[in-house]
Amino acid sequence: MNLNINNKNALVCGSTQGIGKATAIALAQEGVNVTLVARNREKLKAVLSELPEHRNHSFIVADFSDPRDLQEKVIKFINQNHGFHILINNTGGPRSGNILTASLDEFENAFVQHLKCNHVLAQATIPFMKEEGFGRIVNIISTSVKEPIPGLGVSNTIRGAVGNWSKTLSEEVAPFGITVNNVLPGFTETERLSEIIKIKAKNEDTTVEEMTKTMKGHTPVKRFAKPEETANVVTFLASEVAGYVNGINLPVDGGRTKSL
Repeated sequence: MNLNINNKNALVCGSTQGIGKATAIALAQEGVNVTLVARNREKLKAVLSELPEHRNHSFIVADFSDPRDLQEKVIKFINQNHGFHILINNTGGPRSGNILTASLDEFENAFVQHLKCNHVLAQATIPFMKEEGFGRIVNIISTSVKEPIPGLGVSNTIRGAVGNWSKTLSEEVAPFGITVNNVLPGFTETERLSEIIKIKAKNEDTTVEEMTKTMKGHTPVKRFAKPEETANVVTFLASEVAGYVNGINLPVDGGRTKSL
């Protein structure tokens, strides 16, 4: 299948590891010019070196704890270089823990890093998408949008807010050839999952190995996803051929989510 995104420009957030990095690579392999965004310059340089050399790739150093600074840097890049046809919103999840013990600062920080940053990036990139008559925004969230996950109180709350923000935006921009969709990863082999497993193992007084086995057992396919598997779904939604897919929450979880 030809995804018809050769020479399109993509802004990929949280792209130095995990699903974000895998998505940047997958898009670049389809001929997309990828601009990476993260806060660590050295890690950005390392990922940049892994992308195909024949494309016009770049990176922006920005911290998602400061939405206004992030927006200013992206707008400056657009003015000096080019606009973006594709925006991949992706940020590391909030700290694990029960919702009752969560502090107000935890909610505020998560709201800033996820919803506010998604919003300012959409505002920065959509004008160009409208001019081009083509735009794809894909938000990498969590299956907690459909079913809250025990022990991830703050994450469940904020992911739900992002899901509703996304659905609302999808209706507003659809007439301009722009789609907005959410990918909901399940258990995926990332540093984030390793952290969650260690915490759950400690809380339940068991080993990391036993907790890993238990969590795999909760998934019908009996394994964790590779980041590349989720990245392939993101890339499809970011493509021209997915133009009639809009405003959806798509789990990539091996069938673990029980709701339809």
